[in-house]
Parts: sequence; structure tokens; C-alpha cells
Amino acid sequence: MNFRLWERIRDWVILFGLLAVAVVLMIAQNTSMVRAIRATALESTAWVEARFAWAGGYFRALDENSRLRAENILLSSQVARTREAQLENDRLRRLLGFRDTTSIDLYPARIVAKDITGQQNLLTIDVGSNDGVEVGMAVVDDRGIIGKVVLVSANYSRVMPYLNTDFRVPAKVLPLQAEGNIRWEGEDRSRLLLEHVSRTEPVLRGQLVVTSGYSATFPAGFPIGYVDSVATRRGRNELVIYVAPSSPLNKVEYVFVVRERPDPEQLEIDQQILR
Repeated sequence: MNFRLWERIRDWVILFGLLAVAVVLMIAQNTSMVRAIRATALESTAWVEARFAWAGGYFRALDENSRLRAENILLSSQVARTREAQLENDRLRRLLGFRDTTSIDLYPARIVAKDITGQQNLLTIDVGSNDGVEVGMAVVDDRGIIGKVVLVSANYSRVMPYLNTDFRVPAKVLPLQAEGNIRWEGEDRSRLLLEHVSRTEPVLRGQLVVTSGYSATFPAGFPIGYVDSVATRRGRNELVIYVAPSSPLNKVEYVFVVRERPDPEQLEIDQQILR
């Protein structure tokens, strides 16, 4: 049994024995040949080690790059949130400053739903009858008019914005006092049509258009926008005036409800006349 085991391991024992003798001889001897063999071995192992060291450095660089990319994404997100918070603070400060400059009862609200993709567009704000909001009240911000309340629940209200083909508001051009009616034609969201202004009025591009006050909804003087273009049409006594809204709906987040109760009778008559 022992003889069979020796037969199986004999070659390995001899090999390792010879290797051990060779190592001892190389260490013990200090001849030029041994030194040359040592130098050659060191050069070979150094080259192999350098290749593996490069590969290790490459993978470490990949790991470092991934870590830095993740940190960059995190920092970019934090910067974006900080900028958004700063912009929101600026908007809120501007709104509060606007409320402090008027004696009108303005109640703050936030837009929680916005549908301005069609022609019968609507907004939803987070105030309702519990906050004293009623149908027919005007909705504005510090830049100009937004719309009017058309439906009220306890805590929410639906608002018809000026980008609605059913929306109408009496307006006038400053400083001319030239009067007309504002409506949206249902296509270009960047302009409103000011109708019924006599062609004899010297309306110019850039003039301010405000609410005239001849409305149960909007008090006088709220900005609507600025004259964008003026044209005449053959055979008509009215100017074709387009107005760029002063408060773009796609940038509006916070608004005020003008809590002045409209006269229901006047509101009904206004709706019939303006249509």
C-alpha cells in the first residue's frame, strides 16, 4: 500500500526537491551567472507586475470615475433644487409685495392642476368656499390677470383662464383710454385679440392693455398684456390688435383670488353681452 502511494507521488517529490536545491544554490551563490539569472528573473517579474499594476490602476480609475459621476449627479440635483427654491422664494416675495401695495382683498392660492392643451382650458386652485371664494371672482397674479372662478367646492375651485375661447374681458389701451374686448381665438397661446377698437385710435406696439373696470369680475387697472401688433383690414372700421399676455400661463404657479363678491345680475348680463 505504501509502495503504491510512493509510486504516485515520487515524481512530485523529486521535482519539488530539485526546485528547493536550485533555490538554495541561487541564494547561496553570488557568482556573476547567478546574479545575471536573478536580474533576468527580476526584470521578467517586474514587467509582469507592471502590466498587472496598470490593469489594477485602470479598474481603480473606473471605480473612481463612477463614484465621481454619482457625486456629480447628486450635486447637480442639489443645485437644481436650491435654484428652484430660490426662484420660488423670489416669486412668493413678489406676490406678497404685490398684495401689500393694494387695498383689494387678495386671497393667495396655488395652482394644483393645469390643463392648457386645448381650447376649453381650465385651472384648479387649492382654495374654495371655505376660504370665501365664489363663482365669478377674478384670479390674478402680480403680473396680470389669469382668469375667473367658474366652479367652487369646499376646498378647491375651477378657474377659466384667459386662454379659453369662452373667456371675455372689457379692456382699454393706455394711455389712450381706447376701449375694446379681449378674447382668445383658440390657436396661438402667445397672443390675445383686442376687438372693437376704432381704426382712428393711434394704438402702437408696446402699449399696456389693462382691464377697463366695466365688468362684474375684474376691477379696473389689472394688466392684461402689451400690444404686440396692430393692423387694419379693408372695409372694416376696427383695428386688428393682438396682445401678448403679461402673465404667461405656463409659468404661473401661485395666484390671488380677488375676493370681491360680483353682482350675480350684472355677471349674467356681462356674459350675455360679451358673447
